[in-house]
Amino acid sequence: MSAGALLRAAVVADLGAVAGMTVFDAPPVRGAVPFAVVGEAMLTDWSGAAFTGREGRFAVTLTDEGEVPVRLRTLVAAVEDRLPEMARDLGQGWRIAALRLAGGRMRRERARWVATVEFQVRVYRAQ
Repeated sequence: MSAGALLRAAVVADLGAVAGMTVFDAPPVRGAVPFAVVGEAMLTDWSGAAFTGREGRFAVTLTDEGEVPVRLRTLVAAVEDRLPEMARDLGQGWRIAALRLAGGRMRRERARWVATVEFQVRVYRAQ
């Protein structure tokens, strides 16, 4: 598997432990709110002499309903706190070197609230 696919699978698994929401690796056709979708990691080469590496960004999009986004704000905070602390081993020799919050935004879409939280990541595999 690619570094991006391993990263996405690890993030989906890790966020599955956040109470109160379901986590998907692609937008669901039907999903009870609140739910989160882990987007594709857009990675570029970050290799060195002794390792193969990738760096880039990925986003987690959270969706909820309601008059005000109180529950969504709580879930966003949980995602922002949890991911930088997730396990570093992705499998197949890939490890996370750095993972940090890069930003986010919240908006209203029809009857739903949608928040996007972006992260910067660097992963490597020793040669």
